[in-house]
Amino acid sequence: MIQALKSVRHLTSSTMKQTVSELSLPVPWGEIRGKVWGPDHGCPVLCLHGWADNCGTFNSLIPLLPKECRYVAVDLAGHGLSSHRPPGVFYSFPYYVADVRTVVDALQWSKFSIIGHSMGGNVAGMFSALYPEMVDAVVLLDSYGFLPTDSKEVAKVMRQGIDDMLQFEKKTKYRRERVYTYEKAVERLLAANPTLSEKSVKILLERGLVQVEGGVVFSRDFRINLKNIVRISLEQSLEMQSRIQASILVVLAQEGFEKIFAEPDQKKFTSALLQAYRDRNYTVVTVPGDHHVHLNNPEVVAPLVSDFLQNKVLSQSARLTGVQSSKL
Repeated sequence: MIQALKSVRHLTSSTMKQTVSELSLPVPWGEIRGKVWGPDHGCPVLCLHGWADNCGTFNSLIPLLPKECRYVAVDLAGHGLSSHRPPGVFYSFPYYVADVRTVVDALQWSKFSIIGHSMGGNVAGMFSALYPEMVDAVVLLDSYGFLPTDSKEVAKVMRQGIDDMLQFEKKTKYRRERVYTYEKAVERLLAANPTLSEKSVKILLERGLVQVEGGVVFSRDFRINLKNIVRISLEQSLEMQSRIQASILVVLAQEGFEKIFAEPDQKKFTSALLQAYRDRNYTVVTVPGDHHVHLNNPEVVAPLVSDFLQNKVLSQSARLTGVQSSKL
C-alpha cells in the first residue's frame, strides 16, 4: 500500500534487514522520517517515541510483537532524522498531534492502533481524544496518556517557555554545535539517561547523530529542551481522556514514572488518570524495570503488548473479515 503513495518515499540500506525499511514523508518544513516493519496489508500500528529519543526506541520490541501487524515508527519533528521545526516555532503536543494526522493521512490509514512511550504516549492520548473514530487500540508505555499541569502554574510555565525561546533565538546566530567523537557521544547520552543500557544508547544514536567534519553532532533540535508552552489541567486531561473510544493498555515501569512522579501533588494527577482508566475497565499493569524497559528488556513488555494487540486488534479484524466474507 505505502509503496503506491507518491508522497511517501522508502529508502534502502545495505545493512538493513529485508523486513525493515526506511520511511521519508515530505512535510512543509522538510521531512518526517521513520522505520517500517511488517506486511504491506498488516493491521496498522503507529509507534511514537519519547522526548529526546527517536524511533530506534522500538528496535528491540517490535520484532517480538505479532507479525501480522504493519508497524510504522516515526521520528517526531526535531528528533532523530526528521527535520527541525522552522525558526520561531515551538514544540508542543498539539503540533505533534497535527504531525501524526499528517503521517496517517499520507499512509491512507483511516483506522489504526498506537504504541506510545513516555511523551509519545501523551501524543497518543491527545490524538485519540481528538480523533476517537480513527484509533482502535492504544498502548501507553510508562506514560499516563496526558501530562496535566497545576492551573496555578500554567502562566509561569508559559512565560518561561516564551522567554526561553526568545533567548535561544538571540543566541542561535552565535552558537556553534559541539562536535563529539562517537565514544564521547555515547558517554554523554549514558550520563544524561541513566535508565538506558549502553546497548540501548547505541541503538538510539544510530538516528541520534549526524556525521560532520571532525566527528559527530547530536541530530535533535535543542529547542525540544525548552518549556512546552501549551499546557492542560487535570480537569481538561480527564475530559479528553473520556473522549477516547479505543481499547487501552497502560504498562508502567516500577522504576519509571511511578517513582519519578512520587511527590504528593504529582501523585494526585497520575492517580486520578490511572483511576479513570480503571473505571472504564482499561488494563493498567506494572512491570519490573525502568523508564526504558521496553528498549532495555523488551521481553518483559512484549507478551503484554502482544496479547493486547492479538485480543483487541487482530481478533477483531479477523472477526470483521469473517463477517464480510459471509455476506458475499
